[in-house]
Amino acid sequence: MIIATNVTKQYGKLKALDDVSVTCNRGQSISLIGPNGSGKTTFIKCLLGMVVPDSGFITFDKQNIAKDWKYRQHIGYMPQTGRYPDNMTIDQLLRMMKDIRKPFNPVFDNELFESFDLGKISNKRMSNLSGGTRQKVSASLAFLFQPQVLILDEPTAGLDPVASEILKEKIRKEKEKGKLILITSHILSDLDDIITEVIYLQDGRLVFHKSLENLKKDTGKDRLSGAIASVMSKIQTR
Repeated sequence: MIIATNVTKQYGKLKALDDVSVTCNRGQSISLIGPNGSGKTTFIKCLLGMVVPDSGFITFDKQNIAKDWKYRQHIGYMPQTGRYPDNMTIDQLLRMMKDIRKPFNPVFDNELFESFDLGKISNKRMSNLSGGTRQKVSASLAFLFQPQVLILDEPTAGLDPVASEILKEKIRKEKEKGKLILITSHILSDLDDIITEVIYLQDGRLVFHKSLENLKKDTGKDRLSGAIASVMSKIQTR
């Protein structure tokens, strides 16, 4: 579904991505993992068309994304930190996004909006919301248009335990529908029962892309956090 081929991106002397090639298919729930500065954010921005690779290319359903921006209508994106017009209320923001996207998808998924009880505070301005509530709005927007692909950047950051579990359960539901889900998170314990694949980046390079099952077998660990710690230890001692 999404194929990155020899993707390289450099900012001055910093090579943020170095010849990265991965294939991400429908029905996979993939965790994009790596230390700070590993290239995760740049890779996500390349997938979204926000950053243009210096070389290499990315296809979405066999179409080069550089030639057709419409593929983005099939992606739901939840940024790590959502930035929205301060003077807009939650209701105004959602109505604006629906108006923008309506020609592409007139059927909306309001499950998270309702589960987070955002209707009770829909008249609040974005500038008056806590960080956790902004995360709830971001999550609601990501799932709202029933996208084929979900890209979630630190989705549970700032959420209270109840809201975090609501979001994780929603991710599980979408996973069962056969959608492609890409998640970055430093809270690896959140991912054990959600993901099926792991992509690990280090210094802009792809270290590995393998199933969670095989990663656990290779490291002898039964939890993702332990498996990643084992991988990082081996990398550091090379």
